[in-house]
Amino acid sequence: MPSLRQLFGKQGENIAIRFLKKSGYKILVTNYRNRLGEIDIIAREKNVIVFVEVKTRHTNQFGSPKEAITPNKQKHLSKAALTYLKETNQMQAQARFDVVAIQVSASKPSIELIKNAFELAYG
Repeated sequence: MPSLRQLFGKQGENIAIRFLKKSGYKILVTNYRNRLGEIDIIAREKNVIVFVEVKTRHTNQFGSPKEAITPNKQKHLSKAALTYLKETNQMQAQARFDVVAIQVSASKPSIELIKNAFELAYG
């Protein structure tokens, strides 16, 4: 049975998917996993493959959703993204990393899309 934290994260991903679709993204894969990491959403916007990390928060007590994308997290996302591109024979494709930061309050959630949130991280 999923924990409350997992359910909250899934709720955030569902909000992000609806938002991205309305913004013109085509959702390709959700919750892509390999031995190097997980990517919440893989989408296409025009001719670009977009790897999307979703961060959802109730409060900023532990930092904003954007601040949760640490350099270490960026490395894991980069490695997982490269593996996806290799597996799907798309190494020559144009790609980028976006972040959807969601702040959930009692009323309507606040959603911020950060395109090109970070560069491919190695090391």
